[in-house]
Amino acid sequence: MRSKIILITVIILVAAFSTAVYMQTERGGVEKLTVATTTSLYDTGLLDLVEEAFEKRYPGYDVVFISAGTGIALRYASRGDADAVLVHAPPKEFKFMREGYGVNRRIIAYNFFLIVGPKSDPAGINGLKAGEALIKIVEAGRAGKAIWVSRGDESGTHSKEKTLWKMSGFNPEELREETWYLEAGAGMGKTLLLADEKDAYTLSDLGTYLKYHGDGLIALKVHVGESKELLNIYSVMAVDPEKVKEVNFKAAMAFINFLTSEEGQNVLAQFGVERYGRPLFNPAVKMLREQKSSQVAQWIAEYGFLEGEECPVQYRRMQP
Repeated sequence: MRSKIILITVIILVAAFSTAVYMQTERGGVEKLTVATTTSLYDTGLLDLVEEAFEKRYPGYDVVFISAGTGIALRYASRGDADAVLVHAPPKEFKFMREGYGVNRRIIAYNFFLIVGPKSDPAGINGLKAGEALIKIVEAGRAGKAIWVSRGDESGTHSKEKTLWKMSGFNPEELREETWYLEAGAGMGKTLLLADEKDAYTLSDLGTYLKYHGDGLIALKVHVGESKELLNIYSVMAVDPEKVKEVNFKAAMAFINFLTSEEGQNVLAQFGVERYGRPLFNPAVKMLREQKSSQVAQWIAEYGFLEGEECPVQYRRMQP
């Protein structure tokens, strides 16, 4: 009886080994890395360059990006559909970490959100602070003179928008019921196209706006620009293998190491400069390490740090 058990065990092991060898051969020895990421990074075309540079540096990995709003991207990761996340909504990220899913978080880049709208500026917001601008947009909307298009998709941009409405004294859930307030329920690019079509105002990240405006896809103008309350921070995190067993933690850490390396940061620094005259995403790693007293670094620390750090020690895991 024992000999039969041993024989069956050997057969199973041989079959498993053969399957593993076959799968590795089919993939050419390359491991898959899945990254759930925000639409603003995808819509700009940045991820194409990141993929190319990362796979050149780490030829053993094939990176696949899943583009979604930050909320959905984090949901994908929590159920094991992604090995890492690349997102831009610190409050959602902190929740993800506290629930035990996110580890080894690093802030890699920043830019700013913008309030953009028609050149005619029917609400008269040009040059105002964000809070003042939103108040005037509400007044103009209720008077039938302006339209607002919200992402309406629980993305990082949508989360920032709701925060700004609350800071301005409005309940975003109540605003949704008003006729001048539209919801795209889509990514940043499609939201900008809808706002342009409707001659409406919207909140956009700088990168996607520059891409769509520079390519002649929209005529919307920037009315409210860079300021502390419009700071937009991009972070990368691995999914904790202790929480989600099936993730490729080694691949996720290779991706994080690349994005925080000088090579990875240079990809960010150079993207957009030739076409738009400026980077669409400003690298943050060196600034946070060497220029902690700069104004933007202090803004990032205030808004993007959890318990005073990018990643508190309890959310760190040893690299494989």
